[in-house]
Amino acid sequence: MFQADVAGGWPYSQPQPRRRRGALVIAGLLTAVCLVALVVAVVVLTSELTRPPTVAERNRAATAEVARRWEAWPAGKIFPDTVPYTLSVGGKESARRVGIGRDRACSGAVDAALATTLRTYGCRAVVRATYLDQLQGLAITVGVVAFPDVAKASAAVPRLPADKPAPGLRALPLPGSAASRFDDAARQEAAIRHRGPYVVIATIGYADGRPAAKIKQKQGYLKVVVPQLAESILGTLAAPARPDCSSSAWSC
Repeated sequence: MFQADVAGGWPYSQPQPRRRRGALVIAGLLTAVCLVALVVAVVVLTSELTRPPTVAERNRAATAEVARRWEAWPAGKIFPDTVPYTLSVGGKESARRVGIGRDRACSGAVDAALATTLRTYGCRAVVRATYLDQLQGLAITVGVVAFPDVAKASAAVPRLPADKPAPGLRALPLPGSAASRFDDAARQEAAIRHRGPYVVIATIGYADGRPAAKIKQKQGYLKVVVPQLAESILGTLAAPARPDCSSSAWSC
C-alpha cells in the first residue's frame, strides 16, 4: 500500500538533486563557451579593424581609384587649361583648351565603324575636349575612352585605328570659338595612347575647317603635336595612385 505524506496528500517522488546540479553545470559550461567565443570574435574583429592594410588591399584600392577618375575628377582636371608640346622647329609651345563636351556617350563620340568595338569591350564613357595650338591655327580634339578595367582596354586597342583620323574620334567643334568650324571632315591626323583602363584618342586639323581632301601636302607638325597632347592627358589620368587608407575617400 501507498503511504500518504505528512500533509495527507498522495505520495510523490522527491526531486533528484544530482540531476539539477548536472543541468546547472551544463548551462554554466555553455555560457562560458559562448562568452569565450564572443571574446575571441571581438579580439579578431578589433585586430582586423585596426591592422594596417595589406599590400594586396592597397593595390586593389589604387586600381579602383584610377578606374573611377573619369567620373570622380572635375573635367578641368582631366583636361587642364593648357597642355605643353614641343616642335622640332620653334621649341616649346602650349595648346589652350577651348572647351569640354558635355555628352559622354560612347557611340556619339566616335565614327559609327568604331562604336561597336567600344560597346563590345564595355566602354563606359568618352569624355572629349578641344584645344587650339599656340598660334590658334590648329584644333585638336582629345577623347578619353574609359573602360571597366585594364584587360578590356588592352583588348580594344588592337581593334582601333592607330594613326588614321577616320574612322576615329569625332571632332568636337565649339560654337562661338575659334574651333567652331573644326568638324569631322577637317580631321587630318590622329594618335592613340593606352595605359591602365584608359585609351586616349586625339585628332587634329585646321581650325578654319579646311577638309583633308583638299589639302595636297600635310604639314609634318600636325603629326608631331597630336600624340604629345594624347600622351600628356593620359599621363596624368592614368598615373599610379598612392592610397591613403586613413582617409575616408579611400576604401582599402
